[in-house]
Amino acid sequence: MPIPEDVTGEEIDKDVRQELQSLPKGLAEDVAKNLVMVARLIDEDPEAAYAYSKVALRLASRVAAVREAGGFAAYANQKYSEALAEFRAARRMTGGVDLWPVMADCERGLGRPEKALDMAGAPEVHKLDKAGQVEMRLVAAGARRDMDQLDAAIVTLQSPELASNSVQPWTARLRYAYADALLAAGREGEAREWFAKAAEADKDGSTDASDRLAEMDGVEFVDAFDESEAEAEAEAEAEDDAVSQEAPAQAVEVAEDSEADDDKDDHKD
Repeated sequence: MPIPEDVTGEEIDKDVRQELQSLPKGLAEDVAKNLVMVARLIDEDPEAAYAYSKVALRLASRVAAVREAGGFAAYANQKYSEALAEFRAARRMTGGVDLWPVMADCERGLGRPEKALDMAGAPEVHKLDKAGQVEMRLVAAGARRDMDQLDAAIVTLQSPELASNSVQPWTARLRYAYADALLAAGREGEAREWFAKAAEADKDGSTDASDRLAEMDGVEFVDAFDESEAEAEAEAEAEDDAVSQEAPAQAVEVAEDSEADDDKDDHKD
């Protein structure tokens, strides 16, 4: 896979760079560059990110950060079985619990929501930081919805983090999930309120809460480019109509000129 010239490998997190120190220098640089490409492309081009992750895995599969990157790249491409295997490998290497929520979500992706719920009640959850616990709550609520347990999903999301007025990195997603669950349960008034709260907290556009709110309010957005195209088409149609109207008039004028010429010829005779 080609690596752009502006990628040096130094862009990676210092903890990952430290992990790569166990590799020969040249190999570590190659792996680092591929990891940079995974991080750079995973949102906009997940297939390309996955391809770079496979290169990194081929070069350094015994590095936990590489296995984790491979897991996230597979997860972004909905390759849940492969992602779960990579996350499990990374967890064995580090002994950490940070990947527990995404591992549970892989179980959901594999059609095993019951397993995800089991993981949500496991002791590992208590070892997660606040962000990880919120993520685990989101996964558990998603598993409940997978099982058509809408009321249970709503209750799962009701938490001190949801009720808090302070805005944290997870706030918009938590409020959005709650609003979406309420809407699915037919509680539209409450759903609208929480979509509005999610939109208020969503400073980086991590959700489409504003669009969902506008949709509930019956607001339609017209793309500026589409609008200009429509105006151009309308102008073209108007010009065509004007030309079509001028054509019969011109034909009449030609006919009248022809008749006048004929009269002149008759007089000459």
